[in-house]
Amino acid sequence: MEENFSDYFKQTGKVAKDYLETRLDLLKLQAAGKLSKALGLFFSVLMAFLLFFFVIVFLGMLVAFWIGERTGSFTIGFTCASGLFILFFVIIIFFRRQLIERPLSRLLINVLIDEIEERDPVHGKDKKEKSQVVTPADSGYVPDDEAIEHP
Repeated sequence: MEENFSDYFKQTGKVAKDYLETRLDLLKLQAAGKLSKALGLFFSVLMAFLLFFFVIVFLGMLVAFWIGERTGSFTIGFTCASGLFILFFVIIIFFRRQLIERPLSRLLINVLIDEIEERDPVHGKDKKEKSQVVTPADSGYVPDDEAIEHP
């Protein structure tokens, strides 16, 4: 009898240990998946910003040379173009939350939420259903005074 209990506890301990190791591996893989999605998003946004930066630099040079030809002085042209860049920089600094921080955070949140809904679509539906108000008539609940039969 004692051998059965000791074997049972040994097997239960081994199963619990295997479960915990598997669960830890699963958590590591899920974290790696989320990290890879976040890094992929980060690098794609970084590449878009670099492309945007180069376009702005070359457009600034174009404007500087155009103003320089119109005024007859490239110094004035590049000074005006620098002034435009400083103006854009100040505007971006003042409105950085509305222009940069909020859209990027929303983008990251939407990507992570989409990943969660793709991985577990049933769970996402349950959340929506739980948010709806359930009346007692919908749930099949009958108060005690109505459950009593009246002769």
